[in-house]
Amino acid sequence: MTLISEPRINDPNYVFIEFEDYSHRRLTPKERRREVGLPKGRVFRYGPTQSDGTSQKEQEVCFEGETFSPSKNSHWKTSVSGMDRLARAGKLGRVGKTIYHRLYWDSFAAKKLDNVWLDTQSGGFNDPKVYVVQTTTKVIQRCVLMTTDAGDLVLDPTCGSGTTAYVAEQWGRRWITIDTSRVALALARARIMGARYPYYVLADSREGQEKEAAVTRTPPKHAETYGRLRQGFVYERVPHTTLKAIANNAEIDVVWERRQPAVREALCRLNESLMGHPGPFNVATGGRKGATVDFRALPGETVELPSGEVAPSNGLVEWEVPHEAPEDWPPEAHEALAAFWKARNARQTQIDASIESKADFEYLYDKPYEDNARVRVAGPFTVEALSPHRSLLVDEDDNLVDTIGEARKTNGTGQDFGGMILEQLRTAGVQQAHREDRIEFTSLRCWPGKMIAGEGSYLEAGSGEDRRAGILVGPEFGTVTRPDLVDAAREAANAGFDVLISCAFSYDAQASEFTKLGRVPVLKARMNADLHMAEDLKNTGRANLFVIFGEPDIDVLSVPTENGGEEQFQVKLNGVDVFDPRTGKVRSDSADGIACWFIDTDYNGESFFVRHAYFLGANDPYKSLKTSLKAEIDREAWETLRSDTSRPFPPPGSGRIAVKVINHLGDEVMKVFRL
Repeated sequence: MTLISEPRINDPNYVFIEFEDYSHRRLTPKERRREVGLPKGRVFRYGPTQSDGTSQKEQEVCFEGETFSPSKNSHWKTSVSGMDRLARAGKLGRVGKTIYHRLYWDSFAAKKLDNVWLDTQSGGFNDPKVYVVQTTTKVIQRCVLMTTDAGDLVLDPTCGSGTTAYVAEQWGRRWITIDTSRVALALARARIMGARYPYYVLADSREGQEKEAAVTRTPPKHAETYGRLRQGFVYERVPHTTLKAIANNAEIDVVWERRQPAVREALCRLNESLMGHPGPFNVATGGRKGATVDFRALPGETVELPSGEVAPSNGLVEWEVPHEAPEDWPPEAHEALAAFWKARNARQTQIDASIESKADFEYLYDKPYEDNARVRVAGPFTVEALSPHRSLLVDEDDNLVDTIGEARKTNGTGQDFGGMILEQLRTAGVQQAHREDRIEFTSLRCWPGKMIAGEGSYLEAGSGEDRRAGILVGPEFGTVTRPDLVDAAREAANAGFDVLISCAFSYDAQASEFTKLGRVPVLKARMNADLHMAEDLKNTGRANLFVIFGEPDIDVLSVPTENGGEEQFQVKLNGVDVFDPRTGKVRSDSADGIACWFIDTDYNGESFFVRHAYFLGANDPYKSLKTSLKAEIDREAWETLRSDTSRPFPPPGSGRIAVKVINHLGDEVMKVFRL
């Protein structure tokens, strides 16, 4: 089960605090009740060092100049050498006549999740709701992290506002979400596309290898990396330091042997600085609490302690050295005391680092490391639609009901999809990029053709002549292909139409290249997704439900190369060719109405892959981008993208390039060019 950080230190048994200089004290009653803030340090308590049951092995342990043995019918939790190592690591404490193990709160500052999630309750601090039954993000996030790994597929058959897809996208899961409401899908699509996601450090990356090495204090790996999401991220982790882990850490002995000479030398200097000091001095910090120490011992006189330490006779031993010098100590003793604690703390710091690096740990799967220098947005996704299921009706005798026949008998007025589109088209007309380029029908009626579903009439400006347009209505849940346009254009030419207007929600890549058949121009109008909800929306005729956006007008330039290098090309975007309904001709428009354009410099005929992207927005587009991404934008680099001329690129292997243009209304058109 996923582990989460637990920042609150609310266990009443943790009653001591250790400061950065390794001094410690008991917490005050107010601090224990958390009525006041805790000082900076590590909160700890004393834990038992004994377990039930006798042992046949030697059990005497020397600690702070005295010898200890486990109580009757008990034994140490580790070996005698392990207990000595705990003492060297500074993790033993003396309480009365018993020694205990220091248990720090941050030795395992996390908790396992149980089945009561009080932190996910709804309230004023949760995500703002955009949907009536929107689920709290934290609930979905926890479920996803507990049951899936990065790269797994998450299925949500009840999309709603898209919380599951949003969470899956954030945490590197693939997702499929389903809903019967187009309103829900529209909200989910906007939410996912408009979100800014953190960029987590991939484990299968060079950055991930370096981060893992820094966290684990090990040399970085040099294996080949491929950026595979399935390998997961580099996660934060919490140490799980136990008595056993410290007792078995042989590196503590190595650190002790390397650092102890400096500590011993500093202790000797401290005692020497106190020789001749007019004692007695009352020791109140160590194992001989309340004893009187005489510092008038001769230099060189030593005594061997039970622990094996060698110290000046009657002088301070390591555990008796105070953190603050008494006022009556001489100045040289103050300096010697500071030098001692510097060496002592350096030894302890290195030992603690070894303990942390050698300890067991638990991953925090809800806390991967972030790369704050990068901003991530949603990856590519599609919105697919299937025809709604229509159930068969049966009568009281369990016989199938012929709904079509029944409708004919009763002169049923039920309107099919094609009839609804023609009704909307009659009111809304067809809008192009400019307001004046609008086709308004004087009449529009059904046409009994195979491909053409309607006949529309409009007046041509200037001549005032009546022009006839054949209307092709694309599928409600599907794509119009090039063969569809060819068949419809041929049918329009045979019927004497002046123009073919195709209305569809989407066109395939090959259809974008088809613009004319003989004398009949083909206008491809994209239908607004709101038409899916036409039965629920009022037909005011004011919305741009049918929009025609012309094809890109470009020049392909050959870039001269030096020293016989490979030939390269550039694309110069002149504008967009649009159909002028006032003249019935195609005219070339400028690039002023273009928001952005993209190039696939090696188009494979199936899918458009953005290899070059350019933005021609007015005003200050990178200011909006900076605000949206909440990051600093390199103005000079951005200016190279704000151009109507592309950067040079090599010849395409497929022999074709594709240019996609998007206007300020969000309409797009693509055209394929052969080089």
